Amino acid sequence: MSTPPPAAPGILQSVWLVADREIGSKLRSKPFIVSTAILFAIALAAVIWGGVAAGSTDATKIAVTAETASAVTGLDGLDVTDTDTAADAIALVEDGTVAAALIPDDEMAQFGSDIDPSRSGPFDYTVVGGDDVPSGLVSQLSQTPPVHLLNPDSTDFLLRYVVALGFGLVFLLAASTFGGTIAQSVVEEKQTRVVELLISAIPVRALLAGKVLGNTILAMSQIAVLAAIAVVGLTVTGQDMVLTGLGGPLVWFALFFLLGFVLLASLFAAAAAMVSRQEDIGSTTMPLTMLVMLPYFLVVFFNDNPVVLTVMSYVPFSAPVAMPLRLYTGEAQWWEPILALVVLAAACAGAIWVGARIYSGSLLRMGARVTLAEALSGS
Repeated sequence: MSTPPPAAPGILQSVWLVADREIGSKLRSKPFIVSTAILFAIALAAVIWGGVAAGSTDATKIAVTAETASAVTGLDGLDVTDTDTAADAIALVEDGTVAAALIPDDEMAQFGSDIDPSRSGPFDYTVVGGDDVPSGLVSQLSQTPPVHLLNPDSTDFLLRYVVALGFGLVFLLAASTFGGTIAQSVVEEKQTRVVELLISAIPVRALLAGKVLGNTILAMSQIAVLAAIAVVGLTVTGQDMVLTGLGGPLVWFALFFLLGFVLLASLFAAAAAMVSRQEDIGSTTMPLTMLVMLPYFLVVFFNDNPVVLTVMSYVPFSAPVAMPLRLYTGEAQWWEPILALVVLAAACAGAIWVGARIYSGSLLRMGARVTLAEALSGS
């Protein structure tokens, strides 16, 4: 009595088999392991360097009046400038000569402050800053005094740049690295004719879904480790200014990254299916690479431009960087990340549909490069 042939795997099982194969091949790849270790080492070194740089800053320049000079007597790390009047001290803050000024409460009303000079408490002065106040100065005082900002809507430029650069680099490196890996895997399977064996056992779209799923799991795992390195490193090195408020934006970044990566991974796989040689990968994936790099540079270079940043936070390819940055700086309304995520999800669904159609229409076509029209039509 003959043994019946094994039943064909279901669609979900097929997807997982391909995903497991992708994950296993990467974890057995020395280049992948080495590059991942280098990435983690660079992230750790960047956090440590930031802590060292923050701890080696020069003396904080402040201005005082005759009434407030005694408040900083005996404090280290301060470069104190004595002024004759509160207006002179404020002027030094406005022109950037000093980082902050200590102004008596009874003189704050003339500068637009609503602080009550008759309030009870340990302080009879206010710390006045421009865009922000040095956290080191506030921590040096025995108790926290009231703070009045001349430009309350402004955000520290360096902090914005560092956060934008961090989010941008992580997304750019992950998208380009894993996107290139997916493309090479697709073309390699076409060159070696392995793809013909694979699709004889599982559906073509299950093969695409498995590749995207496997690489997404690897990419998200890297993001989780990088987030842990950042949070632990910032905590240990005392970079509270960067760490404050980072939790929520990190969660949103993970959500945006997930959808953005799936979008790009689907398109990279589809683009690679249109060629049959490794040498031709660049010609089809270059537009996708530019779609990742251009928004990244726009977000980093225009991180202090609210108009550009708002627009980029709704563009699918740049939203994973722009929206978390706006959330970190407090410039986004509560509903904006939800709307941007819906836009990105819609774009992701469209990209998966288009990518699957191109992938299915190109995968078994060998030889000359398949045109986009031919791939979409399946002819």
